[in-house]
Amino acid sequence: MKLFIGNLPYAITESELTDLFSSYGNVVSVKLITDHFTEESKGFGFVEMASRGEGHKAMEDLNGKDFKHRRLVCNEAVVKKKKGPRRR
Repeated sequence: MKLFIGNLPYAITESELTDLFSSYGNVVSVKLITDHFTEESKGFGFVEMASRGEGHKAMEDLNGKDFKHRRLVCNEAVVKKKKGPRRR
């Protein structure tokens, strides 16, 4: 299950985010979204959990929880469909 994590502290690392979610089960992957030019965090990312049960438990417990003076937003990630080529 892939989760969207928002309102993250800008200084958080992927290993800190992995540690936060590993108490709920097996973390498959963690991806912090960064600015293309400055490579600084944009304050959100994605965590993929091994099972839906683990993902739901993490989502229920962490959504709205204070973490490093920020109130986390934790929802199921929405998969965007790829668009066709642009018209000119």
